[in-house]
Amino acid sequence: MKQSQLNRDVEILKLCFSELPEAVVSPAFVIVSGLPGTGKSFFCRRLAEKMPFLIIESDAMRKLLFPTPSYHAAESTRLFMAIHSLIEEFLKKGISVILDATNLVEYHRERLYHIAHKIGAKLVLVRVEAPSDLVYQRLQRRKNECNLDDRSDADWNIYQRMKPTAGKIQRNHVVVDTSRDITPVIDKIVRLLKR
Repeated sequence: MKQSQLNRDVEILKLCFSELPEAVVSPAFVIVSGLPGTGKSFFCRRLAEKMPFLIIESDAMRKLLFPTPSYHAAESTRLFMAIHSLIEEFLKKGISVILDATNLVEYHRERLYHIAHKIGAKLVLVRVEAPSDLVYQRLQRRKNECNLDDRSDADWNIYQRMKPTAGKIQRNHVVVDTSRDITPVIDKIVRLLKR
C-alpha cells in the first residue's frame, strides 16, 4: 500500500475520536483477543471506565474505511495497517490505547507487541472468552436486535468458522470469562498498569 493511501486512511480513522484521554508519561497498550460474541467490547468499555483509555474498535474502524465491508483479506490488511499506524501515533503522544479486535493469530499479534516495545508502552494482553452456549445466545440477540453500540456483523456461522483459527497467546496474558463477574479481572489489570 502506498504511504499516501495509508496516511489518508489514518486521517479518516481519526475522525472517530472527538475526545482523547489525557496524555501520560508512560502510556499503556491493552491488546484484547477473543472470538466474536465473547464480550470483548463490553470488557473494553468496563476497563476504560476505570482508567483513561482510547478504545480502538476494529469493527467501527472497518465501517469508516469501508461503508459496505467485504471482509476480504486485502480489505483487512489495509484496515489493520491503518490501525497499527494509529496505535503507534497515539502511544507516542502518551495516550493509552485498548485494541478491541479478534486478534486471534499470534503472527498478527507480534506486530502489536513490536509497536509496544518500540514505544516503551506498558503492554497487557487479555483473552476474552465465554461458554459457547452463551455466545450463541448473544449472537442470536445481535441478529434480532438493533444495538447502536454493537458494530460487529459476526454471527454464529462466523464464530464457528473462526474458532479453529484462534491461536494460543504465547506471552503472559490475563484471561477473562464474561459469563462471570469481570470486576476482579478489571481490578487486576488496573493494578498491573499502576505498578
